[in-house]
Amino acid sequence: MSTSASAPSSAAGLADLAAALPATERMPVLFLGHGSPMNAIEDNTWRRSWQALGQELRARGTQPSLILCISAHWLTPGWQLTAMSQPPTIHDFGGFPQALFDQQYPAPGSPTMARAISAAVRQPDSGRALDLDEREWGLDHGTWSVLKPMFPEAKIPVIQLSMDYRRPAAEHFAVGRQLAQLRERGVLIVGSGNIVHNLRTMRRDAADNQAYEWAIEFDRITAEHLAQGRLEALNDFQQLGAVAQMAHPSWEHYLPLLYTAGAVTDKEEPRFFNDGFQGASISMRSVVWS
Repeated sequence: MSTSASAPSSAAGLADLAAALPATERMPVLFLGHGSPMNAIEDNTWRRSWQALGQELRARGTQPSLILCISAHWLTPGWQLTAMSQPPTIHDFGGFPQALFDQQYPAPGSPTMARAISAAVRQPDSGRALDLDEREWGLDHGTWSVLKPMFPEAKIPVIQLSMDYRRPAAEHFAVGRQLAQLRERGVLIVGSGNIVHNLRTMRRDAADNQAYEWAIEFDRITAEHLAQGRLEALNDFQQLGAVAQMAHPSWEHYLPLLYTAGAVTDKEEPRFFNDGFQGASISMRSVVWS
C-alpha cells in the first residue's frame, strides 16, 4: 500500500534534502536503452557496453551515494518513489529461461533518502510531494537488468521513481527538471527505456544494424534533438504522426528519456553509445551527459 507524503514548504523540503544527501560534485545523467530482458545475462554488445560504463563511472573520484532510476515498467496514478529498506527484485516478464528468473539484485533502498526527495520534488499536476511506496514495488527489470552489469556489487542504494502514464509528456519533462538538483547531491539519475519500442513488429533474425525505415527515422530525429540541445522538443514526439505511432504504439518506453533530458542543461553535450537496433524495431541508443 502506498502512503502519500505531506507537502512541506519548499524551504523545508530543501533542508530535508541537504540533510539526507550532502552536496557533492555534479553526477552524470544516463539514458539506457534496455531492450530484451535477456540482455541482462547474455554476453552481447549491449551488456558489455553497460559493464564498460559501470567501470568508467566507478573510476570517477566521487562515487554515487544513490541511484535514482526511472524505468519504463512502473506506471502508477501519480508519481511514487520506492521507500523500502530492501527493495525486492521483480521479474516482471514471462516466457524466458529460468536463468533470467533466478537473477537477483539485492541493492539496498533508502527510506530516508526517498522521504527527502519526496519533500523536494512536486507532482506537476497537483503540486503535491511525491508519494512513497513502502511495500508494493521494488526493482523491476528495467532497473536491475542494466544496473547489475554496471554495478554488480549491488552496494549503492537504489530508488525507483514511477511514472503517471496518464499525464502529458511536458509534465514528465517537468519532473526531470526538478530532479536536476539531485545531481549536486551525489545522485546518479538513470532513465531506462527505449527511443524506439515496438514489440509487435520485432524480427528476431535481424542484425543489430538492421531496422525498419520508420524506426531509423524516429531514432534519427530524436538523436538530433538531443545532439543540438533541443530538449523540450522531445515533448512533441507525437507530432511526428505515423512515424511516432509505429515507433511507440504505447509510449511508456519513451517517457524515461524525458526525465533524463529534463535533468540536464541545454549546454551539456550528450555522448551516444549502443546506437543500433534489437529485432529491427527496438532502438538501443543510449546517452550519457556528464
